[in-house]
Amino acid sequence: MAIKSTIFKASLQIADIDNSYYADHALTLARHPSETDERMMVRLCALALQAHQLQSVCGGDGTLAFGAGLSDPDEPDVWLRDFTGLTRLWIEVGQPDDKPLSKACNKADAVVLYAFGQAADVWWRSMESKLTRLKSLQVWRIPTASAQELTALAQRSMTLQATVQEGALMLGDGSHTIHIEPLRWK
Repeated sequence: MAIKSTIFKASLQIADIDNSYYADHALTLARHPSETDERMMVRLCALALQAHQLQSVCGGDGTLAFGAGLSDPDEPDVWLRDFTGLTRLWIEVGQPDDKPLSKACNKADAVVLYAFGQAADVWWRSMESKLTRLKSLQVWRIPTASAQELTALAQRSMTLQATVQEGALMLGDGSHTIHIEPLRWK
């Protein structure tokens, strides 16, 4: 019998000062049995950093949600779809191969990858030349220490505040605040 995903609920208040986007999101995250709290929380950060595109790309008339992620390799970790069902933004986290990213670039208008973890720098050195040809792809690096700190915020029921200012994300729950400065690689 297969182990089922663990369900997490998050009430996320986003204040993206850089993009004048202010909204509350009620989110459900299904954490795959092989997924860590760190990876799940990086997915949440990726959504917070890109949520402004719900307004700027879709004029507020779209859906920003978590995909199947690890459960289905053909789905993104987070996606933004417009009212017609077109995938406008495909977000991945981790250190994927170039082929799934290339497929994603063919399925969506834009693809954003957030790499994290101890081996991310080694992964990037091996992948950089393969990924430069993908014009609709952005690659960002979440610092390892910041990604690891996120696990302190992981609860089955979370109320979080996200502030994006000058490209940095501050994510907190009232007791802890994590400061994340993503580094753009591509």
